[in-house]
Amino acid sequence: MNDMKDIKPKDFRAMVREGRWQFPTAGIAMGYAQMNLVILPEIYAFDFLLFCQRNPKPCPVIEIIEKGQYLTYLSAFEADIRTDVPGYNIYIDGNLKETRWGIKDIWSSDFVTFLIGCSFSFEDALVRAGIPIRHIEEKKNVPMFKTNIECRPGGIFQGKMVVTMRPIQKEKVFKAIQVTSRYASVHGGPIHMGDPEQIGIKDLNSPDFGDPVAVREDEVPVFWACGVTPQLAIMNARPHICITHKPGHMFVSDLLNEELAIF
Repeated sequence: MNDMKDIKPKDFRAMVREGRWQFPTAGIAMGYAQMNLVILPEIYAFDFLLFCQRNPKPCPVIEIIEKGQYLTYLSAFEADIRTDVPGYNIYIDGNLKETRWGIKDIWSSDFVTFLIGCSFSFEDALVRAGIPIRHIEEKKNVPMFKTNIECRPGGIFQGKMVVTMRPIQKEKVFKAIQVTSRYASVHGGPIHMGDPEQIGIKDLNSPDFGDPVAVREDEVPVFWACGVTPQLAIMNARPHICITHKPGHMFVSDLLNEELAIF
C-alpha cells in the first residue's frame, strides 16, 4: 500500500483496466482527486442533475460526460469510464443486480455519466496536517452509514444522506474541520460530530457500506457527506438501469486535490 500511495493516476487506471486492482482506493495516488460514478440513461439525466444541484454537499458534480461518450475530458486525459473504475454496481429497476469489473459489453449510446467528488480526496490534506486516517491505517474500506437526514428531492430522485465516518482525536477536530472545509468540491467540512444517534446511526460497528474501524476513547466520530448518497436515491427512483461505482472503489482522476480547494 505504501507504494500505491505514490502511484500516478494514469498508471493506477492501467492496473484497474488490466484487472490487477479490484480493491478500495483509499490511500491510492495520494494528492489526486478521487470521484464517485453515476451512469444513467439520458431520460433520467436532468432529474439526477437537479438532485445533485439541490444537494451539493453529498453530490458535488465535477464532470458530466455527454450522452454516449465514455472518455473523460476535465478530470483525466481520455480515461475510459467503462474500464477504469475498480468496481461497478449494476442496478436494474432500483435493485442491485450485479457487481462487475468492466461495463464495455453493456454500454449504451444513451448513457450519461456523472463524476462526483469523493471525500477520499481530502484525506491527503488531513494526513499532511497530522491527522491520521484510521481506515487507511487498518487497510479497510471507509465506514459509510445511512442517516436520518433527508435530501432535497430532484425530479424522481429523493432519499436520505449517506455519510462517511472518521475517528478524530478530540484536540484535532477543529483542525479537521478547517482542513476539509477548503474542499467543497469533494464534500467539504463535516456535517456532524459526536453522538451518531442524532443522525440516525445506531451502531458504529455495523456500517451500511464499507468496514467498521476502531474508535478510541480519546477520539470523536466525525461524519462527512458521502457520494454513495445517490445510490439510495437511485434505489428509490427505480430507473430501469443505472451503473455506479462499488462503494469505496473510486475513479482516480488526474486532478490534484489542491486544484479543487478553496483558498
